[in-house]
Amino acid sequence: MIKSLVQAKGLVKHYGERKVVDGVSIQAAEGEIIAIIGPNGAGKSTSMDMMLGLRKADAGTVTYWEENYRSQVGVQLQDTPFFPGMTVMQNLRMFAAFYGQKLSRQRSIELLAISGLQGMEKLEASRLSGGQQKRLAIALTLAHSPKLLFLDEPTAALDPRARRDIHELIRELSAKGTAIIFTSHDMEEVGKLADRILLIDKGKVAAEGTAGELLMQHQSETLEELYLNKTMGAVI
Repeated sequence: MIKSLVQAKGLVKHYGERKVVDGVSIQAAEGEIIAIIGPNGAGKSTSMDMMLGLRKADAGTVTYWEENYRSQVGVQLQDTPFFPGMTVMQNLRMFAAFYGQKLSRQRSIELLAISGLQGMEKLEASRLSGGQQKRLAIALTLAHSPKLLFLDEPTAALDPRARRDIHELIRELSAKGTAIIFTSHDMEEVGKLADRILLIDKGKVAAEGTAGELLMQHQSETLEELYLNKTMGAVI
């Protein structure tokens, strides 16, 4: 039986007089890949932050599958603060320790390999290229074998090969039962990966469904066309 891992209902967030999130509901089950799309400032990241407890919701609820969920959730933010002066391997083991995990060298090498960083374990993390740092950020989220992943634009700034590798990794994790919620501005990527898509605009869910359902419902040829039509006039 497929189990729901997280369910957010009616999330609301104000900043002063401005309501940046207005009744957003998001849920994800085991093995499900959820894409959250929408223009900058639409409320995507704020919604994810409230689900993670990084921001307090003014209204709404977030329910996880068990009380001890935090040790089984992985988070990749757009900017990951690596420890200065520490190598790739040292950063990986340090992040794992935060979750009470002591990584063996073999497991550490495996994580770096599946993230495309094989042979780079002795390099200083802060000196990696932007794309390599993105790969390392994803490796860090996997150090404790989480059941639920939150990925904020996981392939931004990556070259085509690295982007393909991350796509394959996401599919492999999903096949093993990991639920993944990610944001992206790449509609081709969203169409290839997502089981379900939420389009958030001006703080509200403007559309939700599978890619096929959304294209049919909104009479659009592509997800990009749908995106542009549903966010008409948005400030990007």
